[in-house]
Amino acid sequence: MSVSEQLSDGVTSSESPLDFGRDSRHPKRVLLVWDAPNLDMGLGAILGGRPTAAYRPRFDALGRWLLSRTAELSAQNSGTLEPEATVFTNIASGSADVVRPWVEALRNVGFAVFAKPKVDEDSDVDSDMLEHIALRYGEGLAGIMVASADGQAFREPLEDIAATGIPVQVLGFREHASWAVSSDILDFVDLEDIPGVFREPLPRVSLDTLPDEGAWLQPFRPLSALLIGRKSVAE
Repeated sequence: MSVSEQLSDGVTSSESPLDFGRDSRHPKRVLLVWDAPNLDMGLGAILGGRPTAAYRPRFDALGRWLLSRTAELSAQNSGTLEPEATVFTNIASGSADVVRPWVEALRNVGFAVFAKPKVDEDSDVDSDMLEHIALRYGEGLAGIMVASADGQAFREPLEDIAATGIPVQVLGFREHASWAVSSDILDFVDLEDIPGVFREPLPRVSLDTLPDEGAWLQPFRPLSALLIGRKSVAE
């Protein structure tokens, strides 16, 4: 059952929004979900190519921020809160050996990893992230953070959760997540504002702050992606 379907079941007037859907057998969680394919694309667009070590996110710093956020929410809740962080990613054919050290590093930090083969354009991890959020919502959430700029996938379910009184934060890059930046119900946190996530300041350029000499804005996707989409339609 999706988050929206759980919410559509209704909350009686005697129920607290924070108690709705909560399974008392589980401690309430402070959940972080990281959309690796989406954020990799956004970071690549900012950098104009693959990130070097200086521009790769530091997940140990992100984990410490999650622990701090959990402590903050614990002061507002009764009972034990459990932080949980999961990175969702696609694994392209032949890339396992390249990706393995990154996956193992994430697991050593304390992040779970959901890895899915990248078979075609439709084999993304959006549905898997939404199913995980729905599962944890049903067990009980004290707060949720989703790191993604994908408003099409996440805006409605996150707004539904926020409407119940659960704190919801969207993490990402302000250039690519205007739907969250401008939201009245969602709290947006720019990843670069989290201490230590990036070793060096990102070379960010926005249309509002263009230098006098102008700036190159790199494409979000290669032109060859148009051929992939065309082939899928033909099939």
